[in-house]
Amino acid sequence: MTSSRTAETLAEVAAKSDDEVEQHYYEWDYWALDKQRPPDGDWTTWLLLGGRGSGKTRAGAEWVRSLAARKIGPIALVAETMTEAISIMVRGESGILNVHSDKERPVLKGQRLIWPNGVEASILSASDPDRFRGPQFAAAWCDEIAKWPRAEEAWDMLQFGLRLGDRPQQLATTTPKPTRLLRRLLGDPETMVTRMATAENRAQLAPQFLDAIVGRYRGSVLGRQELDGELIEDLPDALWQRHMFAPVTGVVPERIVVAVDPPVTGTAKSDACGIIVAGRVGDGAVILEDRTLKPAAPLAWARRAVEAFHAHKADAIVVEVNQGGDLVQSVIEQIDVNVPVRAVRATRSKWLRAEPVAALYGRGLVRHVAGLTALEDEMCGFGADGKSGGHSPDRVDALVWAVTELLLEDARPRVRGT
Repeated sequence: MTSSRTAETLAEVAAKSDDEVEQHYYEWDYWALDKQRPPDGDWTTWLLLGGRGSGKTRAGAEWVRSLAARKIGPIALVAETMTEAISIMVRGESGILNVHSDKERPVLKGQRLIWPNGVEASILSASDPDRFRGPQFAAAWCDEIAKWPRAEEAWDMLQFGLRLGDRPQQLATTTPKPTRLLRRLLGDPETMVTRMATAENRAQLAPQFLDAIVGRYRGSVLGRQELDGELIEDLPDALWQRHMFAPVTGVVPERIVVAVDPPVTGTAKSDACGIIVAGRVGDGAVILEDRTLKPAAPLAWARRAVEAFHAHKADAIVVEVNQGGDLVQSVIEQIDVNVPVRAVRATRSKWLRAEPVAALYGRGLVRHVAGLTALEDEMCGFGADGKSGGHSPDRVDALVWAVTELLLEDARPRVRGT
């Protein structure tokens, strides 16, 4: 049945010329939901938490469009990767290019957007925070910040560059996950928070999606996070909870290993290479460093693992060889043939391998040095499907191998390749 507003809209459209129809199509003030509009007040950060399909990307694109129209720039456009920034924020169905009319539409040139009035936006990857050094901005749109692998580092670097104009502002759009950056922003008095559920944008969503996906997951923990935009601090069925991460300082481990979970390939789209340094202290263990690397070409991760081995004066490198076999060990030998290598092979699922390690955390036998934010976030997001936040849990895999080697395996002497 046609709603009264839809009927009115159709009548209005029928009475307009083609130019008027196009103008009406791009009148965001007419179409926007209240929650898609920038909040009132003098704010620095607008944090828009939304479920899948709630309209947060459209809100971000339209906000950027309004900035450019007022000649506010330059603007930073930041996503987890350059590919996602361009395919979602810029070229996506609700992205920047598609919310502009032909006369207003900016041109994409490499990693920049340039509007007809001269305003420019730079496209940046949160995975490379060092690229934030140098550029200055008057505004920024940051998308899916809960997915950023080096979130706090990237966010902090962006803040140093957000210093142009009378009132620099930034919009962060994301489906919420319990990351430190997100909790930090929620506690910041300079942050204005808007929460949007998927169902609120039902007019723009396919009925099949609403019936099949929203109906199936409504009320579940996953649905509360992915559809309702609710921040779930700890997954009820997660192996790790945040209270398990007891801090430690000044320990002197008896034995140290570097554990490596190498990716199948080493391209930019491959999984990261999990590299975790851990040491045994009495009956327990301490996680000393996370050197996970992405992208992770074979020689790059091998070099990083060997560097960690020497820096921590480790006893061995523990490396999973399911995907590469002897080739994985030979890559390490190319960097340093004298490094002892302990090859391990997975015969059970990620979840089953992780369970006994998580039990050690529950008994207080494994502690962390400060600063392991990305690792802890991945651990708390690790689910029974073997993924964390939809991604391969590379850090978790490496950690499991490290703790297993130190506390769960026999303390017998190891030889290369055994």
